[in-house]
Amino acid sequence: MKFEKVRWGIIGCGDVTEVKSGPALQKIGNSELVAVMRRTGVLAKDYAERHDVPKWYDDADALINDPDVDAVYIATPPSSHKEYTIEVAKAGKPVYVEKPMALNFTECSEMIAACNAAGVPLYVAYYRRALPRFLKVKELLENKAVGDVRFVSTKLYQKASDNVLDSKNLPWRVQPEIAGGGLFFDLASHTLDLFDFLFGPIKDVQGFASNQAGYYRAEDIVTGTYRFESGVHGIGSWCFTAFDDVDVNEIVGSKGKISFSTFGNEPIVLKTTSGTEQWRFEAPLHVHQPLLETIVADLLEGSSQCSSIGVTAARTNWVMGKINGWSL
Repeated sequence: MKFEKVRWGIIGCGDVTEVKSGPALQKIGNSELVAVMRRTGVLAKDYAERHDVPKWYDDADALINDPDVDAVYIATPPSSHKEYTIEVAKAGKPVYVEKPMALNFTECSEMIAACNAAGVPLYVAYYRRALPRFLKVKELLENKAVGDVRFVSTKLYQKASDNVLDSKNLPWRVQPEIAGGGLFFDLASHTLDLFDFLFGPIKDVQGFASNQAGYYRAEDIVTGTYRFESGVHGIGSWCFTAFDDVDVNEIVGSKGKISFSTFGNEPIVLKTTSGTEQWRFEAPLHVHQPLLETIVADLLEGSSQCSSIGVTAARTNWVMGKINGWSL
């Protein structure tokens, strides 16, 4: 599947598309955002006017079947990812879907099957795979900066945000029927997918998930252990009702250690017997853009530059489901 120019449509032009992703579709060469859709038409119209998008819809089918739309970016919560992905695939158009890929691994498998049957590519918005910050970590590993990797560890702790204290107006990210789980599903997915990118698939998983604070039904604390096919071991703890904010990953090898955060801009730190080195990176304004550039290149050239596809993203859903026990 090759295009001379990729004309995009967005389903669900909410906050994530305002800066992180939407404008990038206009800035990449031979890429254009031509249509957007929200169920509330006035909001779709407002978005289109502010971002100079020629068409807007309040009906997803109308956007999907618009002959001027070549590829569709699904930027809705996970509960509708499967439905929209299958519809886009039936229309014969490439899919770029937000993360997490779906509510559970079963839905991911159905999405992959639909796109395979239609002969269209399926991409998933794990954009950290293409950011220079994390490509530096991959480079250090490939250059054996820490020798042979033994294990990886993750700590992600956050204070309970004010919006989860109002039980009558909970954000969708802590409603399992919409998000697939709680904040673990939304946030840990980034780190677990990144580890898949760095070390390959995880093959064995064990974990515990609980709700300790009782602000909502979904899990608010998760601990897990896992083993990669490569033999690397991993441990992780995620708590979303802690007293402080912590975000740190460590990769420990036979000759050194790499430390970095998933969501912050702290420097990447390499410690070995030779000393300590650091590298700082500023996130691009449109954080999806580096990954989207690989997707557009694939669609223009018929290549396979993008590393975040349905098969890899489904593995992350499988791991999260095994750890937290909410969705398998």
